[in-house]
Amino acid sequence: MDGRRSGHDPVACFLIMADTPITTEPARSGLSPRKRRQISLGVQYAVFVAVLVAVAMLADWPKIAENFLNGSVAAGMFPTLFTVALKNTLIFTIAGYVIGFVLGLVLALMRLSSVVPYRVVALVYIEIFRGLPALIIFLLLGFGLPIAFPGFRLPGDIYGTVALALGLVAAAYMAESFRAGIQAVPKGQMEAARSLGMKPGRAMLSIILPQAIRIVIPPLTNELILLFKDSSLVFTLGVTAATTELTKFGSDTTIEQANSTPLIVAGATYLLITIPLGIVVRRLEARQGRKR
Repeated sequence: MDGRRSGHDPVACFLIMADTPITTEPARSGLSPRKRRQISLGVQYAVFVAVLVAVAMLADWPKIAENFLNGSVAAGMFPTLFTVALKNTLIFTIAGYVIGFVLGLVLALMRLSSVVPYRVVALVYIEIFRGLPALIIFLLLGFGLPIAFPGFRLPGDIYGTVALALGLVAAAYMAESFRAGIQAVPKGQMEAARSLGMKPGRAMLSIILPQAIRIVIPPLTNELILLFKDSSLVFTLGVTAATTELTKFGSDTTIEQANSTPLIVAGATYLLITIPLGIVVRRLEARQGRKR
């Protein structure tokens, strides 16, 4: 009898096994990869819904409404919430942003300068102010500066101190954004401007910087959002009722009313500003992505 046909020949068995295609996991489970992904997503959605239902069932909604969503307490925050707290927050943020924008642009040009000391000074500044927490900058300006220079006061009192603190921090981040934007402009732009007889400074101001600023608008808008939130650090300098901002106003009212609703209202006011700005950033990034 032929051993290969009988299947008892070891060599024949090896050859048959070698020719047999290796079965994959989907074949063993009987599910296609698409079906397994659908099942996985279904399980994840089910877990998510189960967690939501569990939280909803375990929460004490009457106490939440009384302590965090109290309408009468929230109503008592108006109009001071907008006329004082939000107004001061916007003043601190805009003033700090302007200082950061101008100083950041100067630092970026210094970083790109052919003069070594300029580059070193800009680099040291950026590394220090990006590495230090904003809280330390606030404390140094608010309490360290008067000690170092007795009798010296920054213009604008608390407004000037907060604006300068925010601006110094923002400038370090903006400088890197500006530098990236300037370097993203094709070098041919500068060469073309020089061939038309423009001096380097004029070419930078008229040709390069407008294009660079358009490129870095999304990160600059993000920086505005960060400054808006960092303005809450003004509480470290000791504000008065007239110079209070959103977070301080919310926390003081929370203590006064023995209710957490003011913090929720203050947080919601922040979101009124930051969410639209976030949408603007995403649209600008999408528009730039389509242009590339």
